[in-house]
Amino acid sequence: MDAAYPAGVYRHPYPSVGLKAAHPFRPLHFERLDPAVMRHRAEEFRRLMERRRSVRMFSPDPVPRELLELAIGTAATAPSGAHRQPWTFVVTGDPATKRAIREAAEAEERRNYEEGRINAEWRRALAPLGTDWHKEFLEVAPWLVVVFEQRYGVAADGSRIQHYYVKESVGIATGLFVAALHTMGLATLPHTPSPMAFLTRILGRPEHERPFALFPVGYPLDGVEVPDLRRKPLDEVMVVVDRPAGVPGEPQASAG
Repeated sequence: MDAAYPAGVYRHPYPSVGLKAAHPFRPLHFERLDPAVMRHRAEEFRRLMERRRSVRMFSPDPVPRELLELAIGTAATAPSGAHRQPWTFVVTGDPATKRAIREAAEAEERRNYEEGRINAEWRRALAPLGTDWHKEFLEVAPWLVVVFEQRYGVAADGSRIQHYYVKESVGIATGLFVAALHTMGLATLPHTPSPMAFLTRILGRPEHERPFALFPVGYPLDGVEVPDLRRKPLDEVMVVVDRPAGVPGEPQASAG
């Protein structure tokens, strides 16, 4: 057994000798922090993210593209199935492109809101948000970022490369993108007009890519208001399992 593994902890250490001989590996550079430091970092980050809100009124003030590049670079650190990294972040600040996206999005959303594609239950769920088919923010925000999921990859010779767990991978990357924007002081809104095929057409994306979400990015408009919403507390979103389900005795799960 590799000396790096305590005796008796791992019977099958990773990477194996054969794996290391076939593929490159390197030591993980990891700093183990004092628990007090870890708690402080976690509390600070949680407080920061608790202030995150989706914004529907953006300022037209310019935002350096470098900030988007940093946020996308952070998103691209996400884990992905078989490390295929099946995402493309398409960025535009071009007024004509933003206008075309707004017009196409509003056409689809108008059908949703005014022509019955959104059912009564969905309307009731949206009522506290007060959303409608008008999407002016798609033109006002200085940047639009459209995340595309790559259904498969394309090799240099044109052959297909299988991708795995695409939606899960892109979802994780998208979450990191939103967190990065909020951490640096920018606002965004995950916008998913349905259907979204117009984004593929307007942005000239290849057939193997599919729109996942559209993000206007910028500063909030001065004085903007957001719905007074309640986030679920920890005991509604976390469950601790103490023993396998079905084992006799006390209940195996408790709220966090």
